[in-house]
Amino acid sequence: MPRINEIPFDSNRKMMTTIHKLNNGKYRIITKGAPDILLNKCLNVDRKKVEIENEQMARKALRVIAVAYKDIENLPTKIESINIENNLNFVGLIGMFDPPREGVKEAVETCKKAGIKTVMITGDHIETAKAIAEKLGILSKNDKAITGQELNKMPQEQLEKTIKEYAVFARVTPEHKVRIVKAWQKTGAVVAMTGDGVNDSPALKNADIGIAMGKGGTDVAKNASDMILTDDNFVTIVDAVKQGRNIYDNIRKAIHFLISTNIGEIVTIFMGLILGMKSPLLAIQLLWINLVTDSLPAIAIGLEPPEKDIMERKPVDSKKGIFADGLWSKIIVEGIMLGMMTLIAFSIGNKYWGVEVGRTMAFLSLGILELVHSFNIKSEKSIFKVGLIENKYLIGSFILGIIVQTIVVIIPVLADIFKLVPLNKIQWFITIIISILPIPIMELQKFFNNREKNEFGNKIITKHRKNEQVRI
Repeated sequence: MPRINEIPFDSNRKMMTTIHKLNNGKYRIITKGAPDILLNKCLNVDRKKVEIENEQMARKALRVIAVAYKDIENLPTKIESINIENNLNFVGLIGMFDPPREGVKEAVETCKKAGIKTVMITGDHIETAKAIAEKLGILSKNDKAITGQELNKMPQEQLEKTIKEYAVFARVTPEHKVRIVKAWQKTGAVVAMTGDGVNDSPALKNADIGIAMGKGGTDVAKNASDMILTDDNFVTIVDAVKQGRNIYDNIRKAIHFLISTNIGEIVTIFMGLILGMKSPLLAIQLLWINLVTDSLPAIAIGLEPPEKDIMERKPVDSKKGIFADGLWSKIIVEGIMLGMMTLIAFSIGNKYWGVEVGRTMAFLSLGILELVHSFNIKSEKSIFKVGLIENKYLIGSFILGIIVQTIVVIIPVLADIFKLVPLNKIQWFITIIISILPIPIMELQKFFNNREKNEFGNKIITKHRKNEQVRI
C-alpha cells in the first residue's frame, strides 16, 4: 500500500493522516492521534469501552495513540483534514512507554530543595501526564493537574491567582503554554521554559529564559530561545543552575574581599593621620600590598568550588542588588577591623622600637591580615565546617603571599627599596598574633549570626505549625 499523500501532525488537531493506494484502485485513509480526539471522528465504536481502556493504559504512564481508517474510491480535490479525517473505522489503541532519563527524578528533587518548582506541560492525556509526573516527583499530594479544555474555560485572572496549585498541564495548545508562562510571571517568578517544536516558540519567547533542545529541536525553537541545551537533558539544566549560583556566590565573595581589604588600607592611613601618628605605611608599601595580598586571593576566591548546601538554598531575588542582605555593613565592619589591627601593630612597633620597625610590623600585619581574611570570606559558616583545603588556588595564593611578603623584609636589597627593617623574635611574634586575630573574631561573629538565624527560623516554623493547626 504505497503512501501517496499525508496530512501532517499539528498540535491543535492532535492527529496525523496518511493516504495509501490499494491494489483494487481504491484509497485507504489511516489516521492516528490522541484517543479522545480521534474517537470523535469514528463511526460505530463502543466509545465507553475504548475510553476506559485508554484511561487504564494512561495510568500506567503509557503514551496512548488511537488508530482508525477508512477506504474511499475517489480522493477529494483538496486533501484537507475537514474532508479526509471523518467517518473513520476504529482499529485500536497503541501504548508506548517512554522511560524518563536516568537522573531526572533526582534532579527534580534537587530543584525542590533549591526552591525551584518543576511544572510539566504536555500534549499527553492527563492520566498519562499525571502518572509520569508522580513517578518523577513533579506531582505531589497537594498539586493539581489540569487540561487544555479546562484552561479554555478559566479566565486569565483566575489562572494567575491559582497557577501555583498546578504542576501538570495536559492536552495543551501553544496558546495555553503562553498563558501558563505569563501567569507564573505575574506571581513574580522567574520562568524558564523548555521546548523543541515550532509550537513551543511563542512560550520560549515569552519566558524569562527560553531553553531549546539542541539535538531534537527545530530551528524556529532555537531562534526563539535564549539558550540551547546541547544534550537535550533536564539534568544539565539543574547542573547549570548549580554552576550559576556558584559563579554568583564567588563574584560576591571576591567583591566582599577586595572592598573590605581596601577599606582596611584606607582606615590605616586615614586614622593614622587623624590620631597624629606618622604615616603607618609608605606609598610603595601600599602598592606592594595591593599587588600581592589583594589580587592573588581575590582571583583564588573567584575559583572557589560550590558549597555543599548551594542547591538547598532558596533562589536569590532577581530584584536584589549584589550588596543586598547586609553585605555593605559586613564589608565596612571588616575593613575597619583590618585597619585597626594594622594600626595596633604600627603603634606597638613605633612606641617601643621606632617608626621603621612600626612600619615594618604594619606592612607585614596588613599583608598577612588580608591573606588570612580571605579564608573568612569562603563562607557564612565556620571555616572549620566548610573546610580549609577545598580550594587549592586559595591555599596556593596564601602560601605564595606569605613567602613573598616575608622575602621583602628578609632580603636586605628589597628591604631597602621598601624602607623596611629586619624584625626580632618578639616583633615577629606580636605581628603574627595580630595577623591571625581575624579568624577567631570572625568565627565568633559567624557563630552568633548563625544562632540568630536558627532561632528566627525555628520561630517561623513554630508559627507556621500553629497556623496549620488552626486551619485543620
